[in-house]
Amino acid sequence: MADYDDNKIDTPFTLFNNETGKSFEIPVIKGTDGPDVLDIRKLYQDTGLFTYDPGFTSTASCDSSITYIDGKNGILRHRGYDINDLASKSDFLEVCYLLLHGDLPSSEDKRKFNEVISTHTMLHEQLVNLYRGFRRDAHPMAIMVGVVGALSAFYHDSTDFSDINQRMIACHRLIAKIPTIGAMAYKYSVGQPFVYPKNNLSYAENFLYMTFSVPTENFEISPKIVKAMDRFFILHADHEQNASTSTVRLAGSSGANPFACIAAGIASLWGPAHGGANEAVIKMLEEIGSVENIPIYIKKAKDNEDPFRLMGFGHRVYKNYDPRASVMKESAHEVLKELNKLDDPLFQLALELEKIALNDNYFIEKKLFPNVDFYSGIILKALGFPTSMFTVLFAIGRTVGWISQWKEMIEDPINKIGRPRQLYKGHNSREYQLESTREKKSIFKWLWK
Repeated sequence: MADYDDNKIDTPFTLFNNETGKSFEIPVIKGTDGPDVLDIRKLYQDTGLFTYDPGFTSTASCDSSITYIDGKNGILRHRGYDINDLASKSDFLEVCYLLLHGDLPSSEDKRKFNEVISTHTMLHEQLVNLYRGFRRDAHPMAIMVGVVGALSAFYHDSTDFSDINQRMIACHRLIAKIPTIGAMAYKYSVGQPFVYPKNNLSYAENFLYMTFSVPTENFEISPKIVKAMDRFFILHADHEQNASTSTVRLAGSSGANPFACIAAGIASLWGPAHGGANEAVIKMLEEIGSVENIPIYIKKAKDNEDPFRLMGFGHRVYKNYDPRASVMKESAHEVLKELNKLDDPLFQLALELEKIALNDNYFIEKKLFPNVDFYSGIILKALGFPTSMFTVLFAIGRTVGWISQWKEMIEDPINKIGRPRQLYKGHNSREYQLESTREKKSIFKWLWK
Protein backbone atom coordinates (compact mmCIF):
# COMPACT_ATOMS: atom_id res chain seq x y z
CA MET A 1 0.00 0.00 0.00
CA ALA A 2 1.18 3.53 -0.72
CA ASP A 3 2.13 5.89 2.08
CA TYR A 4 -0.60 8.52 2.13
CA ASP A 5 1.81 11.27 3.24
CA ASP A 6 3.85 10.72 0.06
CA ASN A 7 0.75 11.30 -2.08
CA LYS A 8 -0.73 14.37 -0.40
CA ILE A 9 -1.07 17.48 -2.54
CA ASP A 10 0.42 20.70 -1.17
CA THR A 11 -2.83 22.65 -1.51
CA PRO A 12 -5.51 21.20 0.80
CA PHE A 13 -9.27 21.60 0.45
CA THR A 14 -10.75 24.18 2.82
CA LEU A 15 -14.11 23.56 4.46
CA PHE A 16 -15.92 26.52 6.07
CA ASN A 17 -18.57 26.02 8.79
CA ASN A 18 -21.13 28.84 8.65
CA GLU A 19 -22.49 28.03 12.12
CA THR A 20 -19.17 28.29 13.96
CA GLY A 21 -17.38 30.63 11.60
CA LYS A 22 -14.41 28.27 11.56
CA SER A 23 -12.59 26.85 8.55
CA PHE A 24 -10.94 23.44 8.34
CA GLU A 25 -8.31 22.13 5.97
CA ILE A 26 -8.89 18.68 4.47
CA PRO A 27 -5.85 16.94 2.92
CA VAL A 28 -6.11 15.96 -0.74
CA ILE A 29 -4.58 12.63 -1.81
CA LYS A 30 -3.41 11.95 -5.33
CA GLY A 31 -3.61 8.44 -6.78
CA THR A 32 -1.68 6.91 -9.67
CA ASP A 33 -4.55 7.72 -12.03
CA GLY A 34 -8.07 9.06 -11.79
CA PRO A 35 -9.47 11.91 -9.65
CA ASP A 36 -7.84 13.16 -6.46
CA VAL A 37 -9.65 12.37 -3.20
CA LEU A 38 -10.38 14.24 0.02
CA ASP A 39 -8.89 12.54 3.08
CA ILE A 40 -11.81 12.85 5.51
CA ARG A 41 -10.60 10.34 8.10
CA LYS A 42 -10.27 13.12 10.69
CA LEU A 43 -13.35 15.07 9.57
CA TYR A 44 -15.52 14.08 12.54
CA GLN A 45 -12.67 14.58 14.97
CA ASP A 46 -11.96 18.10 13.65
CA THR A 47 -15.46 19.30 12.79
CA GLY A 48 -18.01 17.08 14.55
CA LEU A 49 -19.56 16.33 11.14
CA PHE A 50 -20.00 13.15 9.07
CA THR A 51 -20.44 12.91 5.31
CA TYR A 52 -23.71 11.61 3.83
CA ASP A 53 -23.24 9.48 0.72
CA PRO A 54 -25.93 6.80 0.10
CA GLY A 55 -24.55 4.08 -2.15
CA PHE A 56 -21.02 5.44 -1.57
CA THR A 57 -21.04 7.00 -5.05
CA SER A 58 -18.53 9.68 -4.00
CA THR A 59 -16.59 7.79 -1.33
CA ALA A 60 -13.42 5.73 -1.63
CA SER A 61 -13.62 2.93 0.95
CA CYS A 62 -10.03 1.79 0.42
CA ASP A 63 -6.94 2.27 -1.70
CA SER A 64 -6.16 -0.51 -4.15
CA SER A 65 -3.64 -1.32 -6.87
CA ILE A 66 -5.63 -4.09 -8.56
CA THR A 67 -8.16 -2.56 -10.97
CA TYR A 68 -8.55 0.90 -12.49
CA ILE A 69 -11.72 2.14 -14.18
CA ASP A 70 -12.20 5.40 -16.07
CA GLY A 71 -15.92 5.42 -16.70
CA LYS A 72 -15.88 8.63 -18.72
CA ASN A 73 -13.45 7.28 -21.30
CA GLY A 74 -14.47 3.62 -21.13
CA ILE A 75 -11.20 2.29 -19.70
CA LEU A 76 -10.74 -0.87 -17.62
CA ARG A 77 -7.28 -2.04 -16.57
CA HIS A 78 -6.09 -4.86 -14.33
CA ARG A 79 -2.69 -4.09 -12.74
CA GLY A 80 -2.16 -1.59 -15.59
CA TYR A 81 -3.06 -3.97 -18.44
CA ASP A 82 -5.97 -3.03 -20.70
CA ILE A 83 -8.89 -5.46 -20.58
CA ASN A 84 -8.93 -5.77 -24.38
CA ASP A 85 -5.30 -6.89 -24.41
CA LEU A 86 -5.93 -9.43 -21.66
CA ALA A 87 -9.07 -10.77 -23.34
CA SER A 88 -7.35 -11.22 -26.71
CA LYS A 89 -3.81 -12.25 -25.68
CA SER A 90 -4.04 -13.85 -22.25
CA ASP A 91 -5.91 -16.73 -20.63
CA PHE A 92 -7.96 -16.79 -17.46
CA LEU A 93 -5.44 -18.46 -15.15
CA GLU A 94 -2.76 -16.01 -16.27
CA VAL A 95 -5.16 -13.18 -15.37
CA CYS A 96 -5.75 -14.88 -12.01
CA TYR A 97 -2.02 -14.86 -11.36
CA LEU A 98 -1.85 -11.20 -12.40
CA LEU A 99 -4.66 -10.15 -10.07
CA LEU A 100 -3.26 -12.11 -7.14
CA HIS A 101 0.42 -11.23 -7.49
CA GLY A 102 0.55 -7.94 -9.40
CA ASP A 103 2.53 -9.04 -12.46
CA LEU A 104 2.21 -11.42 -15.39
CA PRO A 105 3.92 -14.74 -14.63
CA SER A 106 7.10 -16.07 -16.20
CA SER A 107 6.74 -19.31 -18.13
CA GLU A 108 7.88 -21.33 -15.12
CA ASP A 109 5.66 -19.44 -12.68
CA LYS A 110 2.70 -19.89 -14.99
CA ARG A 111 3.32 -23.63 -15.25
CA LYS A 112 3.55 -23.99 -11.46
CA PHE A 113 0.45 -21.84 -10.88
CA ASN A 114 -1.61 -23.81 -13.40
CA GLU A 115 -0.46 -27.04 -11.75
CA VAL A 116 -1.43 -25.80 -8.27
CA ILE A 117 -4.90 -24.80 -9.45
CA SER A 118 -5.53 -28.00 -11.41
CA THR A 119 -4.56 -30.20 -8.44
CA HIS A 120 -7.00 -28.44 -6.09
CA THR A 121 -10.17 -28.78 -8.19
CA MET A 122 -11.61 -31.77 -6.29
CA LEU A 123 -14.10 -31.25 -3.45
CA HIS A 124 -14.06 -33.12 -0.17
CA GLU A 125 -16.44 -36.05 -0.66
CA GLN A 126 -18.52 -35.05 2.36
CA LEU A 127 -19.27 -31.77 0.59
CA VAL A 128 -20.82 -33.79 -2.23
CA ASN A 129 -23.32 -35.09 0.30
CA LEU A 130 -24.19 -31.51 1.24
CA TYR A 131 -25.76 -30.98 -2.19
CA ARG A 132 -28.28 -33.72 -1.53
CA GLY A 133 -29.69 -31.72 1.37
CA PHE A 134 -31.02 -29.08 -1.04
CA ARG A 135 -34.30 -29.34 -2.89
CA ARG A 136 -33.89 -30.27 -6.54
CA ASP A 137 -35.50 -26.99 -7.58
CA ALA A 138 -33.19 -24.90 -5.38
CA HIS A 139 -31.66 -21.95 -7.19
CA PRO A 140 -28.02 -22.70 -8.11
CA MET A 141 -26.93 -19.47 -6.42
CA ALA A 142 -28.51 -20.61 -3.16
CA ILE A 143 -26.45 -23.78 -3.41
CA MET A 144 -23.31 -21.76 -4.21
CA VAL A 145 -23.72 -19.59 -1.11
CA GLY A 146 -24.22 -22.64 1.11
CA VAL A 147 -21.43 -24.82 -0.29
CA VAL A 148 -18.79 -22.06 -0.48
CA GLY A 149 -19.61 -21.00 3.08
CA ALA A 150 -19.26 -24.62 4.18
CA LEU A 151 -15.70 -24.90 2.80
CA SER A 152 -14.35 -23.47 6.06
CA ALA A 153 -15.76 -26.52 7.88
CA PHE A 154 -13.67 -28.84 5.69
CA TYR A 155 -10.41 -27.00 5.09
CA HIS A 156 -9.24 -25.98 8.55
CA ASP A 157 -5.65 -25.71 7.38
CA SER A 158 -6.36 -22.54 5.37
CA THR A 159 -8.53 -20.39 7.62
CA ASP A 160 -5.74 -18.73 9.65
CA PHE A 161 -5.06 -15.92 7.22
CA SER A 162 -2.36 -14.38 9.45
CA ASP A 163 -0.17 -17.19 8.06
CA ILE A 164 0.85 -16.27 4.50
CA ASN A 165 0.98 -19.93 3.49
CA GLN A 166 -2.57 -20.58 4.67
CA ARG A 167 -3.65 -17.34 3.04
CA MET A 168 -2.33 -18.42 -0.35
CA ILE A 169 -3.70 -21.97 0.01
CA ALA A 170 -7.17 -20.48 0.61
CA CYS A 171 -6.81 -18.26 -2.48
CA HIS A 172 -5.76 -21.21 -4.65
CA ARG A 173 -8.48 -23.47 -3.29
CA LEU A 174 -11.22 -20.97 -3.98
CA ILE A 175 -10.08 -20.31 -7.55
CA ALA A 176 -9.69 -24.05 -8.19
CA LYS A 177 -12.87 -25.33 -6.58
CA ILE A 178 -15.41 -22.68 -7.60
CA PRO A 179 -15.94 -24.17 -11.12
CA THR A 180 -16.47 -27.62 -9.56
CA ILE A 181 -18.97 -26.18 -7.08
CA GLY A 182 -20.82 -24.34 -9.87
CA ALA A 183 -20.89 -27.32 -12.21
CA MET A 184 -22.22 -29.58 -9.45
CA ALA A 185 -24.93 -27.03 -8.65
CA TYR A 186 -26.05 -27.31 -12.29
CA LYS A 187 -25.88 -31.11 -12.34
CA TYR A 188 -27.92 -31.32 -9.15
CA SER A 189 -30.60 -29.01 -10.55
CA VAL A 190 -31.11 -31.17 -13.66
CA GLY A 191 -30.88 -34.51 -11.86
CA GLN A 192 -27.71 -35.73 -13.58
CA PRO A 193 -24.77 -37.44 -11.83
CA PHE A 194 -21.87 -35.27 -10.73
CA VAL A 195 -18.87 -35.25 -13.05
CA TYR A 196 -15.48 -35.00 -11.37
CA PRO A 197 -12.77 -32.68 -12.76
CA LYS A 198 -9.85 -33.74 -14.95
CA ASN A 199 -6.41 -32.27 -14.31
CA ASN A 200 -5.36 -32.45 -17.97
CA LEU A 201 -8.04 -29.98 -19.08
CA SER A 202 -7.78 -26.21 -19.08
CA TYR A 203 -9.75 -24.17 -16.54
CA ALA A 204 -12.61 -23.28 -18.90
CA GLU A 205 -12.66 -26.66 -20.64
CA ASN A 206 -12.76 -28.45 -17.30
CA PHE A 207 -15.77 -26.41 -16.23
CA LEU A 208 -17.62 -27.14 -19.48
CA TYR A 209 -16.71 -30.82 -19.16
CA MET A 210 -18.05 -31.03 -15.58
CA THR A 211 -21.20 -29.15 -16.60
CA PHE A 212 -22.24 -30.77 -19.85
CA SER A 213 -20.63 -34.21 -20.11
CA VAL A 214 -22.52 -37.37 -19.15
CA PRO A 215 -21.08 -40.81 -18.37
CA THR A 216 -22.79 -42.45 -21.34
CA GLU A 217 -21.13 -40.33 -24.05
CA ASN A 218 -17.72 -39.05 -25.04
CA PHE A 219 -17.32 -35.34 -24.43
CA GLU A 220 -16.08 -33.20 -27.29
CA ILE A 221 -16.14 -29.44 -27.43
CA SER A 222 -14.84 -26.90 -29.90
CA PRO A 223 -11.69 -24.96 -28.92
CA LYS A 224 -13.54 -21.80 -29.97
CA ILE A 225 -16.25 -22.47 -27.40
CA VAL A 226 -13.59 -23.09 -24.74
CA LYS A 227 -11.91 -19.81 -25.69
CA ALA A 228 -15.22 -17.95 -25.45
CA MET A 229 -15.83 -19.39 -21.96
CA ASP A 230 -12.30 -18.46 -20.91
CA ARG A 231 -12.81 -14.94 -22.23
CA PHE A 232 -16.12 -14.68 -20.36
CA PHE A 233 -14.27 -15.43 -17.12
CA ILE A 234 -11.57 -12.85 -17.95
CA LEU A 235 -14.13 -10.12 -18.61
CA HIS A 236 -15.78 -10.80 -15.23
CA ALA A 237 -12.60 -11.32 -13.18
CA ASP A 238 -12.68 -8.02 -11.30
CA HIS A 239 -14.39 -4.66 -11.50
CA GLU A 240 -13.08 -2.53 -8.67
CA GLN A 241 -15.23 -1.72 -5.57
CA ASN A 242 -18.68 -2.85 -6.72
CA ALA A 243 -21.38 -4.15 -4.36
CA SER A 244 -20.13 -7.74 -4.08
CA THR A 245 -16.45 -6.79 -3.83
CA SER A 246 -17.24 -4.23 -1.16
CA THR A 247 -19.22 -6.93 0.64
CA VAL A 248 -16.21 -9.26 0.58
CA ARG A 249 -13.96 -6.51 1.94
CA LEU A 250 -16.46 -5.53 4.64
CA ALA A 251 -16.89 -9.14 5.76
CA GLY A 252 -13.14 -9.66 5.69
CA SER A 253 -12.47 -6.53 7.74
CA SER A 254 -14.08 -8.26 10.74
CA GLY A 255 -11.59 -11.12 10.53
CA ALA A 256 -14.03 -13.58 8.95
CA ASN A 257 -12.39 -16.53 7.18
CA PRO A 258 -11.91 -16.21 3.40
CA PHE A 259 -14.53 -18.85 2.53
CA ALA A 260 -17.19 -16.98 4.51
CA CYS A 261 -16.15 -13.72 2.83
CA ILE A 262 -16.50 -15.14 -0.68
CA ALA A 263 -19.88 -16.68 0.26
CA ALA A 264 -20.96 -13.16 1.32
CA GLY A 265 -19.80 -11.84 -2.05
CA ILE A 266 -21.81 -14.51 -3.89
CA ALA A 267 -24.91 -13.57 -1.88
CA SER A 268 -24.46 -9.93 -2.85
CA LEU A 269 -23.88 -10.81 -6.51
CA TRP A 270 -27.15 -12.77 -6.51
CA GLY A 271 -29.11 -9.50 -6.43
CA PRO A 272 -30.80 -8.74 -9.77
CA ALA A 273 -29.36 -5.21 -9.82
CA HIS A 274 -25.83 -6.66 -9.74
CA GLY A 275 -25.21 -10.12 -11.14
CA GLY A 276 -28.63 -10.78 -12.61
CA ALA A 277 -28.52 -8.18 -15.36
CA ASN A 278 -27.66 -10.57 -18.21
CA GLU A 279 -30.66 -12.70 -17.29
CA ALA A 280 -32.80 -9.56 -17.38
CA VAL A 281 -31.50 -8.82 -20.91
CA ILE A 282 -32.72 -12.20 -22.16
CA LYS A 283 -36.13 -11.64 -20.59
CA MET A 284 -36.32 -8.19 -22.18
CA LEU A 285 -35.41 -9.50 -25.65
CA GLU A 286 -37.99 -12.26 -25.33
CA GLU A 287 -40.58 -9.66 -24.32
CA ILE A 288 -39.78 -7.46 -27.35
CA GLY A 289 -40.13 -10.56 -29.49
CA SER A 290 -39.14 -9.32 -32.96
CA VAL A 291 -37.27 -6.57 -34.77
CA GLU A 292 -40.58 -5.06 -35.87
CA ASN A 293 -41.50 -4.37 -32.24
CA ILE A 294 -38.32 -2.44 -31.41
CA PRO A 295 -39.75 1.06 -32.14
CA ILE A 296 -42.64 0.36 -29.75
CA TYR A 297 -40.27 -0.62 -26.94
CA ILE A 298 -37.87 2.23 -27.66
CA LYS A 299 -40.82 4.57 -27.14
CA LYS A 300 -41.75 2.75 -23.92
CA ALA A 301 -38.17 3.06 -22.65
CA LYS A 302 -38.29 6.84 -23.15
CA ASP A 303 -41.56 7.17 -21.23
CA ASN A 304 -40.82 7.90 -17.57
CA GLU A 305 -44.32 6.71 -16.67
CA ASP A 306 -43.75 3.32 -18.29
CA PRO A 307 -42.00 0.68 -16.11
CA PHE A 308 -40.23 -0.86 -19.13
CA ARG A 309 -36.47 -0.24 -19.30
CA LEU A 310 -33.86 -1.27 -21.83
CA MET A 311 -31.76 -3.79 -19.91
CA GLY A 312 -28.06 -4.08 -20.75
CA PHE A 313 -27.75 -0.37 -21.54
CA GLY A 314 -25.99 2.09 -19.27
CA HIS A 315 -23.75 1.45 -16.30
CA ARG A 316 -23.26 2.88 -12.82
CA VAL A 317 -19.61 3.66 -13.62
CA TYR A 318 -19.26 3.79 -17.41
CA LYS A 319 -20.56 6.90 -19.15
CA ASN A 320 -19.19 5.58 -22.40
CA TYR A 321 -19.23 2.22 -24.20
CA ASP A 322 -18.35 -0.49 -21.67
CA PRO A 323 -14.91 -1.73 -22.87
CA ARG A 324 -15.96 -5.30 -22.05
CA ALA A 325 -19.06 -5.04 -24.23
CA SER A 326 -17.17 -4.88 -27.54
CA VAL A 327 -15.20 -8.02 -26.62
CA MET A 328 -18.40 -9.78 -25.55
CA LYS A 329 -20.10 -8.83 -28.82
CA GLU A 330 -17.16 -10.29 -30.75
CA SER A 331 -17.41 -13.49 -28.69
CA ALA A 332 -21.13 -13.69 -29.41
CA HIS A 333 -20.40 -13.64 -33.15
CA GLU A 334 -17.74 -16.34 -32.79
CA VAL A 335 -19.85 -18.63 -30.61
CA LEU A 336 -23.01 -18.37 -32.69
CA LYS A 337 -21.04 -18.89 -35.90
CA GLU A 338 -19.39 -21.98 -34.42
CA LEU A 339 -22.80 -23.32 -33.36
CA ASN A 340 -24.44 -22.38 -36.68
CA LYS A 341 -26.78 -20.04 -34.84
CA LEU A 342 -25.92 -16.65 -36.38
CA ASP A 343 -29.55 -16.36 -37.42
CA ASP A 344 -30.66 -16.79 -33.80
CA PRO A 345 -33.67 -14.47 -33.39
CA LEU A 346 -32.51 -13.07 -30.04
CA PHE A 347 -29.06 -12.30 -31.42
CA GLN A 348 -30.44 -10.56 -34.50
CA LEU A 349 -32.85 -8.66 -32.27
CA ALA A 350 -29.99 -7.57 -30.00
CA LEU A 351 -27.89 -6.36 -32.95
CA GLU A 352 -30.75 -4.28 -34.33
CA LEU A 353 -31.68 -2.92 -30.90
CA GLU A 354 -28.09 -1.84 -30.27
CA LYS A 355 -27.88 -0.21 -33.71
CA ILE A 356 -31.07 1.80 -33.18
CA ALA A 357 -30.24 2.82 -29.63
CA LEU A 358 -26.71 3.97 -30.50
CA ASN A 359 -28.13 6.29 -33.14
CA ASP A 360 -30.94 7.70 -31.02
CA ASN A 361 -30.27 11.12 -29.48
CA TYR A 362 -32.19 10.19 -26.32
CA PHE A 363 -29.80 7.34 -25.47
CA ILE A 364 -26.73 9.26 -26.68
CA GLU A 365 -27.52 12.25 -24.45
CA LYS A 366 -28.16 10.01 -21.45
CA LYS A 367 -25.00 8.02 -22.26
CA LEU A 368 -26.91 4.74 -22.31
CA PHE A 369 -24.45 2.53 -24.15
CA PRO A 370 -24.40 -1.30 -24.18
CA ASN A 371 -22.66 -2.88 -21.20
CA VAL A 372 -21.04 -6.30 -20.70
CA ASP A 373 -24.39 -7.92 -19.86
CA PHE A 374 -26.03 -7.04 -23.17
CA TYR A 375 -24.39 -9.85 -25.16
CA SER A 376 -23.18 -12.20 -22.40
CA GLY A 377 -26.64 -13.68 -21.81
CA ILE A 378 -27.00 -14.49 -25.52
CA ILE A 379 -23.68 -16.37 -25.44
CA LEU A 380 -24.58 -18.36 -22.34
CA LYS A 381 -28.04 -19.23 -23.67
CA ALA A 382 -26.53 -20.40 -26.96
CA LEU A 383 -24.11 -22.64 -25.05
CA GLY A 384 -27.03 -24.31 -23.30
CA PHE A 385 -26.95 -22.71 -19.87
CA PRO A 386 -30.34 -22.04 -18.25
CA THR A 387 -30.83 -18.46 -17.10
CA SER A 388 -30.60 -19.57 -13.46
CA MET A 389 -26.92 -20.40 -14.10
CA PHE A 390 -25.97 -17.02 -15.54
CA THR A 391 -25.08 -15.47 -12.17
CA VAL A 392 -23.22 -18.65 -11.16
CA LEU A 393 -20.94 -18.19 -14.17
CA PHE A 394 -20.44 -14.56 -13.16
CA ALA A 395 -19.45 -15.75 -9.66
CA ILE A 396 -16.95 -18.27 -11.04
CA GLY A 397 -15.17 -15.55 -13.01
CA ARG A 398 -15.37 -12.96 -10.22
CA THR A 399 -14.04 -15.22 -7.43
CA VAL A 400 -10.43 -14.39 -8.31
CA GLY A 401 -11.22 -10.68 -8.09
CA TRP A 402 -12.90 -11.11 -4.73
CA ILE A 403 -10.06 -13.16 -3.27
CA SER A 404 -7.43 -10.77 -4.68
CA GLN A 405 -9.24 -7.82 -3.11
CA TRP A 406 -9.57 -9.75 0.17
CA LYS A 407 -5.84 -10.61 0.11
CA GLU A 408 -4.90 -6.99 -0.58
CA MET A 409 -7.09 -5.81 2.31
CA ILE A 410 -5.67 -8.38 4.75
CA GLU A 411 -2.13 -7.36 3.85
CA ASP A 412 -2.88 -3.63 4.19
CA PRO A 413 -1.28 -2.37 7.46
CA ILE A 414 -3.98 0.30 7.89
CA ASN A 415 -6.85 -2.16 7.48
CA LYS A 416 -9.69 -1.43 9.93
CA ILE A 417 -13.03 -3.10 10.53
CA GLY A 418 -15.68 -1.50 8.34
CA ARG A 419 -18.09 0.68 10.29
CA PRO A 420 -20.12 3.12 8.16
CA ARG A 421 -21.91 5.99 9.90
CA GLN A 422 -25.54 6.98 9.40
CA LEU A 423 -27.83 9.99 9.26
CA TYR A 424 -30.40 9.17 11.95
CA LYS A 425 -34.00 10.13 11.00
CA GLY A 426 -35.96 8.20 13.66
CA HIS A 427 -37.78 9.21 16.86
CA ASN A 428 -36.22 11.32 19.55
CA SER A 429 -36.24 9.94 23.11
CA ARG A 430 -39.66 8.47 24.02
CA GLU A 431 -41.17 7.24 27.26
CA TYR A 432 -42.11 3.56 27.50
CA GLN A 433 -45.88 2.96 27.10
CA LEU A 434 -47.80 0.30 28.93
CA GLU A 435 -49.36 -2.33 26.68
CA SER A 436 -52.91 -1.24 27.52
CA THR A 437 -52.25 2.32 26.30
CA ARG A 438 -50.59 1.48 22.99
CA GLU A 439 -52.29 2.31 19.70
CA LYS A 440 -53.59 -0.70 17.77
CA LYS A 441 -52.03 -1.16 14.31
CA SER A 442 -53.45 -3.65 11.81
CA ILE A 443 -50.19 -5.00 10.45
CA PHE A 444 -51.24 -8.66 10.50
CA LYS A 445 -53.70 -8.27 7.68
CA TRP A 446 -50.78 -8.36 5.25
CA LEU A 447 -48.26 -10.35 7.25
CA TRP A 448 -50.36 -13.50 7.34
CA LYS A 449 -53.38 -14.50 5.32
